[in-house]
Amino acid sequence: MEQRPIRRTRVKMCGTTRLEDALGAARLGVDALGFIFYPKSPRYISREAVASILAKLPPFVARVGVFVDAPLTEVVQTVGTGLSFVQLHGSESPEYCRELRALLPSCGFLKAFRVSAESSGATFTPYETCVDAFLLDTYMKGAKGGTGEVFDWSIIDKLKLQRPVILAGGLSPENVAQAILEVAPYAVDINSAIELRPGVKDIRRLQTVMEMVGEADRR
Repeated sequence: MEQRPIRRTRVKMCGTTRLEDALGAARLGVDALGFIFYPKSPRYISREAVASILAKLPPFVARVGVFVDAPLTEVVQTVGTGLSFVQLHGSESPEYCRELRALLPSCGFLKAFRVSAESSGATFTPYETCVDAFLLDTYMKGAKGGTGEVFDWSIIDKLKLQRPVILAGGLSPENVAQAILEVAPYAVDINSAIELRPGVKDIRRLQTVMEMVGEADRR
């Protein structure tokens, strides 16, 4: 009898600003925590605050720093707080990614793209050799960083992406299972839909997300 492959969709909780939320997420089995270093974000957190949280985290939880068109030196210095991944959420070029990768050889890199009906696979191709995964968020004119809105997931298949996909953009307890069944992403990125207010997570909604992810993976 042919064995059915085991699927386990990874979960990243982004916009972490509080130790209790980080520890709650770790207890629920969240794979990665995102910390936003973009000063204009309502979920901005300082290096010092992140270092304090990371010092109390259990092992085997990835720590992701989110940057938007930040200077290379700023990213390098911030990774020194103990980050394991850099997520680039602005207009960073492939050359920027390669240079940063050379400066931080032990760090992983995620490149975010805002997806719309006009998106083309050619946009992604130059990044295939300099980042580890593509994070797909919703395009919104003039917006930088996450949007909290859902985009048309059927676009993803047409892009023929050659790196693992992290699906973001308005994922919630109500739609995350359907997203996994339709897209089969490597990971999902959860943020505003599990918040009481920006930067303050509702752990009960996060628990429901984890249950929905597990249920989708078992189907």
